[in-house]
Amino acid sequence: MEYQANTPDDYEAALPAERREVIKKLRRLAAEHLPEGFEETMSYGMIGYVVPHERYPAGYHCDPSLPLPFLNIASQKNYVAMYHSGLYADADLHDWFVKAYPDHARYKLDMGKSCVRFKRMDDIPYELLGELFKKITLDSWIALYEKNVKR
Repeated sequence: MEYQANTPDDYEAALPAERREVIKKLRRLAAEHLPEGFEETMSYGMIGYVVPHERYPAGYHCDPSLPLPFLNIASQKNYVAMYHSGLYADADLHDWFVKAYPDHARYKLDMGKSCVRFKRMDDIPYELLGELFKKITLDSWIALYEKNVKR
């Protein structure tokens, strides 16, 4: 679902109570565990964590006017989604996450290329997500992005 929001706080406030609590916890995890330099913003209608243009002026190759995306969280119609670009760009990180997931959640991992879908609000592996969030620094994300993207 798309929520009309100009800020992450507005987005969170627009959510139903159950989803608001989940998004609030995910935002807190991001604030506590993402390495220094990532900036919280609205990105593609979701709460996003990006590399600001001040740090990476080239921006996102699909639209250089946008900052380089890294992590997004959103409340969709049937689930809460977390989009982590590092899971898509780094095979070792992906494999670590997929292997660790069953130790932190009761239900099977529902994952696309970079999207992890949480359909059960009571089975979100916050501890594992906190570990994931701190694994890529801003500088290592830029290097990984540049290695994988042909401009």
